[in-house]
Amino acid sequence: MYETNGHMVYEEVVGNLLSEIKALFGLEEVTLYRWNDWKQQLYAEVSTNHGYKDSFEDSYVLCMNFEALLHKRVFYSDFPMKEFKKYSLILPMRDHRQALGLLAILEKEGTNLPAYGSGYWEEVASECLKLIQAASSVSKIVAEEKRYKQLFRVTEKFHSSMSMDAVLGEIISTLKEVYPSFTYYLLLSHDNNHENLPIKDLEYDSENVAAMQAYVAGNIQFEDSLAERKSVLYAPLKGKQGVYGVLQVIAQDTLVFPKNEVEFITLLANTAGSALENAQLYQQSKRLISDLQLINETSHRLNSNLRLSETMNYMKEQIRKSFKAEEIGFVMITNAETETAVLGSTDFFQTAGAREYVTYVRQKISKEKDSLFIGDLRLQCPEKEIKYRSIMAVPMVQSDDLRGFALVMHREPYYFSFEMFKLLQSLIHHSTLALANSMLREELEKMVITDHLTGLYSRSYLDERLQESMKIDEEGTFILIDIDNFKIVNDTYGHQTGDDVIIQVANLIKSNIRDTDVGARWGGEELAIYLPRVSLEIGVSIAERLLFKVASMAEPKVTISCGVSYWKNSRVDSAKELFRRADEALYRAKNSGKNKVLVQ
Repeated sequence: MYETNGHMVYEEVVGNLLSEIKALFGLEEVTLYRWNDWKQQLYAEVSTNHGYKDSFEDSYVLCMNFEALLHKRVFYSDFPMKEFKKYSLILPMRDHRQALGLLAILEKEGTNLPAYGSGYWEEVASECLKLIQAASSVSKIVAEEKRYKQLFRVTEKFHSSMSMDAVLGEIISTLKEVYPSFTYYLLLSHDNNHENLPIKDLEYDSENVAAMQAYVAGNIQFEDSLAERKSVLYAPLKGKQGVYGVLQVIAQDTLVFPKNEVEFITLLANTAGSALENAQLYQQSKRLISDLQLINETSHRLNSNLRLSETMNYMKEQIRKSFKAEEIGFVMITNAETETAVLGSTDFFQTAGAREYVTYVRQKISKEKDSLFIGDLRLQCPEKEIKYRSIMAVPMVQSDDLRGFALVMHREPYYFSFEMFKLLQSLIHHSTLALANSMLREELEKMVITDHLTGLYSRSYLDERLQESMKIDEEGTFILIDIDNFKIVNDTYGHQTGDDVIIQVANLIKSNIRDTDVGARWGGEELAIYLPRVSLEIGVSIAERLLFKVASMAEPKVTISCGVSYWKNSRVDSAKELFRRADEALYRAKNSGKNKVLVQ
């Protein structure tokens, strides 16, 4: 019986004692009221009136100055509290150290308790006190044994788990079991994505000074409130390397936190702190291994001669997967005033809305010469409408030259952890050289296939693209263009102006065709356009539109002539034949008045 439940032993012993007193003196009721010093309350603990628990709330009596009332050893219907007026006899239970409570006796009609004399009742009170204290001691020993068995059990659970959630959940579960009347919160300083746990952010503010002191100093702190009738304990969750949070325990209807409970809660918090530290170190080691694998895999892929578009798309997907980012931009700085979002950036960076983010980040990086980690951009730009509040930006630096930066964003504030930020830095720093090499390689390739004067593609590149198209597409249109009377322009205005006219026509070509079309310099003042998957009718309309724009926009005034040819996969044809037919159509246009479009 002693080993299973100390409180049941105590209630049984004291209940038997009260029943014996009741029977011996022929009484109506005998009730033991215990004094709770830290709640400043008297409460009915055991009674011969078996219905006393039915009105449990009524059995609590608030008494702010209890010990001062015990100026006598025996009270005959004159105890100075109205709640005890019904009792015939009150025997204070106290020793030389403290007051234990009251033995309240209700006599039956015809009984004369004062006749026994005060000395007799003092002796009865003394003997009852000894028995009650002995039962209470046994009860406490059994309860302590049970609690420390629970502490041992929970310690085993703590150290058998490497899960932060499991450790935090076990803390709350143990406290609920041991102290069901208390309220608990875990105040944590880091990312708190733990579901179904009473967790709050640990923040320094006027309402949380004691919690912050416990966190910073690593010591138990108390916060007592007379007005709210509650006492709060803050126990640091402390490991060998630091403090990982604070356990907040709230005792309601309490003026001073019970000292005998502090030791157990402190031991539990310290044990939990060590377990949290182990779990966190384990998670950090797993994360570090994962981060190193990511950096190694990314570096390996980037150094495998991928095209720039493939490189940037691969980087975007790695960042999206690792950081759960909403928007990812790779911004290259082309000159002192221009930034360009390159392939691989999310679609947002092709919109006007991205401009303010890109400009802000570039200015900050240029000024501070370092990466940016912004928890809430809205705090730094309160006058602006900020959609994406969490920002990480890492510069791409090569030979001390800022080549661009990676920009990662999310709508929620404080979405990215500092560990994510450090990983992004490592990822970009390891990738910058490979990205620069990819860009340089494509720039060199573009130089080989691009005409230096006009920025159009070379004739050989157009030829290559046309032949590829004739293998896979159903149709296509080729336009050969010649600037009319170009020799007169050169002779009249000079070769510099002649080059400028060629550039103007080339720019009009670029602005009037799709990205999938190919505009090329054919030779001298001759230019060409290949339109894959475009019918003859549309091809002719494009040539006529270009004819009109050159005549109306070129300066000095010039015109062009166009020869158009067309192929379709339903008949035998070749690139050479297509060129020949367009050349013949152009020749006829030149010899029939110029400034016109003819088809062959």
